[in-house]
Amino acid sequence: MSNVIPAFHILAKPVGPICNLDCEYCFYLEKEDLYAEDNKFRMSSEVLESFIRQKIEAHKVDVVSFTWQGGEPTLLGLEYFEEVVKLQNKYADGKQIQNGFQTNGVLLNDEWAKFFVNNNFLVGISIDGPEHIHDHYRKNRSGGGSFKKVMAGLDILKKHKVEFNTLTVVQAGNVDHADEIYDFLKLIGSTFWQFIPVVERHKPDGTLAPPEDLTIYPMAEWSVDPDKFGHFLDRIFQRWVREDVGKIFVQTFESALANHLGMNPGVCVWNETCGTALAIEHDGDLYPCDHYVFPEYKLGNINELPMVDLVHAPEQRKFGQDKESNLPQVCRDCEVLDLCHGECPKHRFVVGENGEKYLNYLCPSYLHFFKSIRPELGVLAELLEMKQPAEGIIQWMEQKDAGFPDLKVSRNDPCPCGSGKKFKLCCASNSN
Repeated sequence: MSNVIPAFHILAKPVGPICNLDCEYCFYLEKEDLYAEDNKFRMSSEVLESFIRQKIEAHKVDVVSFTWQGGEPTLLGLEYFEEVVKLQNKYADGKQIQNGFQTNGVLLNDEWAKFFVNNNFLVGISIDGPEHIHDHYRKNRSGGGSFKKVMAGLDILKKHKVEFNTLTVVQAGNVDHADEIYDFLKLIGSTFWQFIPVVERHKPDGTLAPPEDLTIYPMAEWSVDPDKFGHFLDRIFQRWVREDVGKIFVQTFESALANHLGMNPGVCVWNETCGTALAIEHDGDLYPCDHYVFPEYKLGNINELPMVDLVHAPEQRKFGQDKESNLPQVCRDCEVLDLCHGECPKHRFVVGENGEKYLNYLCPSYLHFFKSIRPELGVLAELLEMKQPAEGIIQWMEQKDAGFPDLKVSRNDPCPCGSGKKFKLCCASNSN
């Protein structure tokens, strides 16, 4: 097979959409209706073994990464993932196996934590901020808040020194609380942060609209504001670049810097094309992406067709290339295209005033955010090129905020921040 992809990512959902929480904004809970005839929602031993074997065999690299999600994967029980590790060892064939595990944390206990440590699992905890923010949408099946149990699970991970990161869903209920969320994530000891925006639309029947459906539907009430998300990211960045560079790692910022340097951003949404981050359901059905789990996008089932053939199928290759080929002209002409690349196709459902299709709902946010951080990305890149630690930018920001008093800069000179503006129109009048 020509143009074989040497490595790809598959988000595994061995419990399907089944979860012990009832988060109001969760786009995956309704997938239970997609598999209404299936009352088990558990990846069988046969499918699990086939998935692990095929994924390892299909990779032409030395490290193979698995990511386990749901729904809530802890519902399957610890023994299930002990079997996962056994199967990975059985088929590893000298390759190094890595595991990521995304959980709401509610069912974590000492046994889970010991398992994660002993098997080098990286655990992602979903948490949206302090209690009054987190519990706004992340509720249990009885309608109560989940914060206290999540924090109890996190404390167990920390007690056993389990490597963890945090995933914060940014939505209508927390987008105005960037500083509070920043302080909270630092307080709980998280050093790797992910921020995921919620963008969903309701069809007349109450279900969520599929991607690429350009019909005008009302936005779900929890969807993040198309302007506010950019200001949220910018505020997090401005705190981070002054306080925590080198100590805290924020996925979006790492990707932006990589794109600025002309490197792989490491995350599909910020790449020029996509198509190598698929999702597998509990029954073996394979989809192009976990946001594209709709019947019309199903690639096939790994029990019927080899996984490697589905990953390399013409429709999947087209899916990945369409991200770039369907990019509207307004994006191609945009000054931040090199950092944004149109973001996720799932959010590109807006039709412009001139009739141009596939504009991104979050375009105002990304235009603001990437324009704002461009000077700091330049400084970070220069530090790295000089083989200096990135945290050196903190001192540079102190100088910037003070108006660069140590530099001989006149008001009509180019601003030292690299914005391209005159000093008097930039940092001289924009000290924080």
